[in-house]
Amino acid sequence: MRKPGSRCFASVSLAAMAAMLAVVAAQGQAPAPQAASAPAPKKAQDVFKNLMVLDDVPADQIFPTMQFIAASLGVECDHCHVEGAFDKDDKEAKVTARKMMQMMLAIDKDNFKGKTVVTCFTCHRGSLEPVGTPIIAENEAPPEPPKPEAAANSLPSADDLIAKYVQALGGKDAIDKISSRVITGKMTTMGRSFPIDIFAKAPDKRISIAHMDAGEIITAYNGPMGGWLGNPGRPARPMSAAENEGARLDADLHFATDLKNTFAKFTVRPAEKVGDRDAWLVLGMREDLPPVRLYFDKESGLLIRLVRYVQTPLGRNPVQIDFADYRDAAGVKVAYRWTIARPSGRFTIQADKVQENVPVDDAKFAMPPPPPPRPEEKKP
Repeated sequence: MRKPGSRCFASVSLAAMAAMLAVVAAQGQAPAPQAASAPAPKKAQDVFKNLMVLDDVPADQIFPTMQFIAASLGVECDHCHVEGAFDKDDKEAKVTARKMMQMMLAIDKDNFKGKTVVTCFTCHRGSLEPVGTPIIAENEAPPEPPKPEAAANSLPSADDLIAKYVQALGGKDAIDKISSRVITGKMTTMGRSFPIDIFAKAPDKRISIAHMDAGEIITAYNGPMGGWLGNPGRPARPMSAAENEGARLDADLHFATDLKNTFAKFTVRPAEKVGDRDAWLVLGMREDLPPVRLYFDKESGLLIRLVRYVQTPLGRNPVQIDFADYRDAAGVKVAYRWTIARPSGRFTIQADKVQENVPVDDAKFAMPPPPPPRPEEKKP
């Protein structure tokens, strides 16, 4: 995530999209366990200057919240902020944004018991100007297809869909025998491709290394120690709570067979189109967390789309992952291609080679120590 004073963190950049690289074969969203020695998270007011709204939320929620605003209005950071001086109030749009946030929070507090129901996107819909007038369609809307009777009763059970998914991958025994996975391939974004290496180790360790022109961009999850990120020219840093939420299940090498232990409840919805495929939609529910949307191909039973959300004080930031090109690897089906998309952009990873059950040292997933301080930074 970009810091104040750097180029707009809402813009589409390779570094920003690298934060979404934590996906190999199965994914989700769950709170990551924190190391016992981890310090209490700082409040936003302790990290940022001149905050008048959201000053009491955790500091690591500020950038995801700003990304949500940018996506909702279709703008970038410099619409409200002065480049290099984010704390200044020189732009009228920033003053207006504060009023809009206060209005939105008050609406939800007074009408929805404080739940985030009305958001920036409710009115703006990706446009700077809020949409307040119904839109006249250019063409007559086609008639709705007749709804089949007793549709709800014809839905398959979540247990059956999960069982079909596990079987489509190769079966529980084959999945649980996979102790590690090494993938080499290419990441394509904005018309350019870069080599990428991904290492995963059961039960919950994973690291992806994208070899960019400027250096390596790393996304890692090290089991109970949590996740960390590395960018060229910067020391590695631990993931924020929001980043850890998505990375933990991304690192679950046995995601399919762990599904029933991961979610407290499942709800099956009518089939939807994913590209040209019909897919059953299953909502994975957990207390106090947004649902995870799982789309299982009606014909094959394979997971072809997953949508998860990062909760911010103003709304949810969605992440969509589409899976394709399933192939056999040591008796287990693996998606050789997946596309990760957010409101800020998308990229695709295509695997060239997948190796199962090869030795991977635990040290590979550990966050490197910070560099030694420069002589002028040492205390006397």
